[in-house]
Amino acid sequence: MAFSRRTLLAAGAATLAAPALVRAQSTSAPIRIGEINSYTAIPAFTVPYRMGWQLAVEQVNAAGGVLGRRLEVISHDDAGRPQDAVRLAGALFDETKVDLLAGGFLSNVGLAMSDVARQRKRLFVASEPLTDALVWEQGHRYCYRLRPSTYMQVAMLVEDAVKFGAKRWVTVSPNYEYGQSLVKWFKLLMQRHQPGIEFVAEQWPALGRIDAGATVAALAQARPDAIFNGTFGPDLTNFVRQGNTRGLFERRPVVSVLTGEPEYLEPLGDETPEGWLVTGWPVESVTDATSQAFIAAYRAKFGEMPKMGSVVGHATITAIAAGIAKSGSVETEAMADGFKGARFPTPFGEAYWRAQDNQGTLGTYVGRTALRGGKGMMVDWRYADGASAMPTDEEVRRMRPV
Repeated sequence: MAFSRRTLLAAGAATLAAPALVRAQSTSAPIRIGEINSYTAIPAFTVPYRMGWQLAVEQVNAAGGVLGRRLEVISHDDAGRPQDAVRLAGALFDETKVDLLAGGFLSNVGLAMSDVARQRKRLFVASEPLTDALVWEQGHRYCYRLRPSTYMQVAMLVEDAVKFGAKRWVTVSPNYEYGQSLVKWFKLLMQRHQPGIEFVAEQWPALGRIDAGATVAALAQARPDAIFNGTFGPDLTNFVRQGNTRGLFERRPVVSVLTGEPEYLEPLGDETPEGWLVTGWPVESVTDATSQAFIAAYRAKFGEMPKMGSVVGHATITAIAAGIAKSGSVETEAMADGFKGARFPTPFGEAYWRAQDNQGTLGTYVGRTALRGGKGMMVDWRYADGASAMPTDEEVRRMRPV
């Protein structure tokens, strides 16, 4: 079965009765996707993410489903706890009898879900977890990952970060798998591109519990030339507020992962610092036809602008649908092989599953923060294709056990 990006995006603007029509015409059992995410723990991202995958399921089913079968998603909340995700994954496989597992936000939760998939020999498509361990150090044939990883996010920023010419760097990032991986790669890639730089201080606040005043004071005491930031959500808002108050960002360039995503940029409001080099999505200024079609379909269904989570949720479903279509089956071993190389439409354009490590090539946007009319936004942006931000195949072979 083949389906186009145009078909999927146009279907979202069609009647909401379309899925019911598909069900009435089909006698085949649905393809069941078990989905787990941190809906109550990280609602700013995961609620738009859920709306994104709901739209995509509707569009795929309106276009005829996959392999002549409609998609059905059975979703659960892990509350940000790995142990809950493990329990729910087992129930979805054993009791609900899903064909594959998807989802995840926090990197430690994603790794726990991946370990279940490895032990059970069942497919897991990780939507959001960014740690590279999912596809490299702890990678295996049953785990695919959609979003640009910590390595990829850093690689997209390093070329511009080097242009600052800063010698003394400090870092601040949450103290769990994502934050640790992010800082590791930033240090490695910056030192590779700019030998002789120093990292003179690190701050590792607990996720969701940053003591922003103390963190800012410690970073300022190191007298850095530049700052690398990995905080997000309420931690980012608190960090920015204290940094602005104490002058931490004055005459210092800041490189900040995820800060340009609407989920995290909008809450900053008139406190948005200007000129930060960030990854994100300039949703209000993109003009390409693919983005505009997705935005229009999303707004028609939900009455609001999409966020980055919406893009990830939508692409999760289209990536799964394309993988199943290429595999010709929902049998696990067939999917584990068949997803490799499958191309799929996303709101950012076409992407594919890399054969060598099961990493998706979905990219992201790189730009600068700006304050316009009391509102934070991304300016001077460009789209960074995920396929161009990967390590070499030889590096992947060294890191990936199988």
